[in-house]
Amino acid sequence: MDNIKPIAIYLPQFHPIRENDTWWGKGFTEWTNVTKAQPRFEGHYQPHLPADLGFYDLRLEEARLAQEQMAKDYGIQGFCYYHYWFNGKKLLQEPLDRKLKNPKENLSFMMCWANENWTRAWDGLDKEVLLKQEYAFEDDLVHINHLINYFKDDRYIKVNGKPVFIIYRPSLFPDIEKTIAIWRKAVKDAGFPDLYIGFAHKDENQFKPASKGFDFAFEFHPNSNCPARTPFPRTFFQKAIRKIRKKMRIKVKDLNYFIDYSNYVSKQMRTAYKEDVYPGITPMWDNSARRHNNSIIIHDSTPEKYKNWLSHIKQNYPWELVEENFLFINAWNEWAEGNHLEPCQKWGTAYLEATKEVIIKT
Repeated sequence: MDNIKPIAIYLPQFHPIRENDTWWGKGFTEWTNVTKAQPRFEGHYQPHLPADLGFYDLRLEEARLAQEQMAKDYGIQGFCYYHYWFNGKKLLQEPLDRKLKNPKENLSFMMCWANENWTRAWDGLDKEVLLKQEYAFEDDLVHINHLINYFKDDRYIKVNGKPVFIIYRPSLFPDIEKTIAIWRKAVKDAGFPDLYIGFAHKDENQFKPASKGFDFAFEFHPNSNCPARTPFPRTFFQKAIRKIRKKMRIKVKDLNYFIDYSNYVSKQMRTAYKEDVYPGITPMWDNSARRHNNSIIIHDSTPEKYKNWLSHIKQNYPWELVEENFLFINAWNEWAEGNHLEPCQKWGTAYLEATKEVIIKT
């Protein structure tokens, strides 16, 4: 408990790439969505705009070094980079590849394969697919041999010599057990004792890790363990339109809801921990910058509420039963999902300060 290792999920989509230029328009980055966001109801915190680090470009060494220094200053053990692989085609790999060549960027890291379709809806589902995720055992071998180049880096996070690798959605694999077996053999052949492989424990991924050949899972927030949702408060005009539609017998459906952060946290704190699932936490969440309808907004987060949840995890998670003291924070810089430890113009460094208070000072 005295040596908790916070791992912050890291999004590399803050630099232009050719594919995004084609799909979304020239010069598109995650900042494009962030700056377009608007409040949906009174008291709704949008847009989320960066403070100390500004609108950075992750191709720049100065930006990556500033992120790493900030993470170290506030007790973050390492970043977990989202990794994008489509049968050998890579996306958004440049920030991590540049880090690999730069010894000055010395923060520890691991990788998580965001193994879903790349779609216009930002949800990984089958509508308007831009890049489809296909699976093949031959590709599994090519993929793991590519990843071994990262695993060999001294900064790569390992558990008893085993490189940590995470799958975002294991349920999408046709035979995840065989894939893991292929990966373990390749990693051992490369000289490692084994692979330490986990997955994001969320929604459809509710099985026990060992039952599918995994070593661990981690709590990915937000997840399906949510309290009741509240429809957005309506303006007078919206109420009038709704009343007219009802009179005309037109089916009315509420598409936009929010979840109170206090209620969400309270429910998580009442839920028993699983010894093979590392704890997770989110400082805040609001993906309405990406989704006009069906967004998930966890409303009214504050650094103090986050700090209370973090303290609860530190004091109540069964740390003695796990192989490492990982705590997964979602996320370091998911700005278009309103989900970030990086300083914003509303809260400054308050969430980072809360993290440091709990992890280092208490």
